[in-house]
Amino acid sequence: MRNAFARYSIPSLLFTLITVSIAPAAERVVDLTAKDGAKLKATYFAAGKPGPGVLLLHQCNRDRKVWNGLAQQLNAAGINVLTLDYRGFGESAGVPHEKATPQQTADLVAKWPGDIDLAYEYLVSQPGVERDAIGMGGASCGVNNSLQAAIRHPEVRSLVLLSGSANYDGRQYLRRDKTAPVFFAYAVDDPFPPTAFAIQWLYSLTADPGKKLVHYPNGGHGSDIFHAHPELMKAITDWYVTTLIKTPGKAPATNEAVALPPEVYVMDTIDEPGGPAKIEAQLEQARQHDPKATLFDEGLVNFMGYEHMQAGDVKGAIEILKLNAVAYPNSPNVYDSLGDVYLADGDGDLARQNSRKALALLPSDTTDDQQRKDAIKASAGGKLRQLDGEP
Repeated sequence: MRNAFARYSIPSLLFTLITVSIAPAAERVVDLTAKDGAKLKATYFAAGKPGPGVLLLHQCNRDRKVWNGLAQQLNAAGINVLTLDYRGFGESAGVPHEKATPQQTADLVAKWPGDIDLAYEYLVSQPGVERDAIGMGGASCGVNNSLQAAIRHPEVRSLVLLSGSANYDGRQYLRRDKTAPVFFAYAVDDPFPPTAFAIQWLYSLTADPGKKLVHYPNGGHGSDIFHAHPELMKAITDWYVTTLIKTPGKAPATNEAVALPPEVYVMDTIDEPGGPAKIEAQLEQARQHDPKATLFDEGLVNFMGYEHMQAGDVKGAIEILKLNAVAYPNSPNVYDSLGDVYLADGDGDLARQNSRKALALLPSDTTDDQQRKDAIKASAGGKLRQLDGEP
């Protein structure tokens, strides 16, 4: 079963929006029409002179207005900005995200790439916007959305990523790309802790030598950090000025040592071909001193396994989830997940074996709550019925 980490990418809880008090700049509300006729709302902040453009993508417990203060600062620095409400958020069409069922949410998310590309084309079509000097910025779910947009648009020259995670394709982009330097930021007190870890992991694997990481002891999630630390907006503005105006596509290498938790390197190793075997050997060695050693978080590695499966690396997904079962042998969820990847690989016998193991472990499971146990039971039982040809 897919683990609960996914909820941190799209938080469902809508917090009270606190606006940053900055003198309003000239702005224009924009109506965009998607290919399917859906009406999307955006705001264009024109710098008033030729210059770069930046598309900002909000986190999934806010809307486009969280970027207003930053957009105004970027305007003052000569940078044109477009902010967009995703479907289901703010003033855009779609079932409001807080009322959407899981399937409705999945349907909305599937349409976001096309909507973001529509907004991107609007931005670069505006008079004075330099098409070869475009930046992307995103918070929380906007992190992966920004990376996917950069993959689709190689002309993107700069990225700003706040408190979020990336899928396998996004991580691979960061590992290999050196044409779009990346600014990362997070707060230690983020109410969605995996996203703070994810930003550190993404920073650790990014190949561009001009990458930069800043963090704060407080501030919360994504663009909420602006409220406690308005200086972050200036740091981001300076970043875009450097990477879009002064030296497009480049940032000076800082060469500064950044202290990162050892788990980021463990996760990075697991993510690479042959990595799970290396970490399993390290785990075996660690357990000679501490029989309860784990080295990594079960949920994060479970999520990684599904990402590899979705990216077409089913064999890699199997190795990742087998490692998870070695580290957490009493978890029903890891065996249910193994059942999923073996089923995807066409191995019905191992899919059946692991699904049965998941069901057998449920009665003694003291880690998962009843709702999660019910979900694991339904998932494993569904696979067994499918494999046995039952309706």
